[in-house]
Amino acid sequence: MYRRDLLKGLAAGGALATLGSSAYAAPAGWREFEITYRVRLDTRQAPARLWLPVPQDALDYQRVVDISWRSPTAVSLQWEGRSRAPVVAATWLDPGIAREVDVTARVQTRDRSGFYPDASHDELAEYLRPTASSPSDGVVLKKATEIVGARTDPLDKAQAIYDWIVDNTFRRAETRGCGLGNIAFMIEAGDMGGKCADINSLFVGLARAVGLPARDFFGVRVADSQVTKSLGKSGDITKAQHCRAEVFIAGKGWFPVDPADVRKVVLEEQVPVDSDKVKALRKRLFGNWEMNWVGFNYARDFKLQGQDGASLGFLMYPYAETVEGTSDPLDPDRFTYSISSKEIT
Repeated sequence: MYRRDLLKGLAAGGALATLGSSAYAAPAGWREFEITYRVRLDTRQAPARLWLPVPQDALDYQRVVDISWRSPTAVSLQWEGRSRAPVVAATWLDPGIAREVDVTARVQTRDRSGFYPDASHDELAEYLRPTASSPSDGVVLKKATEIVGARTDPLDKAQAIYDWIVDNTFRRAETRGCGLGNIAFMIEAGDMGGKCADINSLFVGLARAVGLPARDFFGVRVADSQVTKSLGKSGDITKAQHCRAEVFIAGKGWFPVDPADVRKVVLEEQVPVDSDKVKALRKRLFGNWEMNWVGFNYARDFKLQGQDGASLGFLMYPYAETVEGTSDPLDPDRFTYSISSKEIT
């Protein structure tokens, strides 16, 4: 375990308040999870580079206990420029060294509900800023204005956007990974199908367009759900990535939402959107997150330190570059990587 390098990175970045602290039992109301990444790049050529999204502290509902790694090559902890998201990065310059990295993160979470009244002026400005895949003008502004109508109260605006998304989008099973999150295309094409990075990014973009700071939070499910079967995953979580969304309500604070999971239940559990079950879930997911999920970062449309390829729409999967090109993060069998989780009791 490279604890010394980890603490150096912490001192330089200052982003993770509890990272590297000694492990201790989760207090009442909290759960602790151990997440393990195992990555093997199928190349011996040099150079080769790998970046792994790892958990970060988040408000009052998620805190990192420790992150450690093992690898025969140089590994470091980086921070993405705007969002200060933590990323474990590895570089291979010697063709004779195995392309292997094992990373273990221990994280504590507790269920989240209601508002969290803490945000700086700079933070709110950042999450009003449009990005390449999430603009706040043109068709996005037109649609957002149409949805909120004459509403002026911020929470009413957020509710109207959330309801519109639940009513007008659908989960498309064949969408690769979690989707692309290209919301202008969705609106222009009238194609409201996709997965969480499409549906929840649509909420974020529409909210920003009407003056509500909002952000995607990209992460992974780590445990079975106590709410309903399709909203959880434990053990092998290699393909359990999920992003959520939150919106800042002036005078109240950050507020969690997840319209994409409403549509996930409709599709995967084959229940009508007007059923009692979905109505209850719809109400729950406007203001509540079950924390059988761990968040990695809020980063959108950016480049990693040392990355040669095109800008990333988001970082929710391992990402690698070799002399053969960019490894497909949505094909873990060929990449090759696995992610597993277990709850520590």
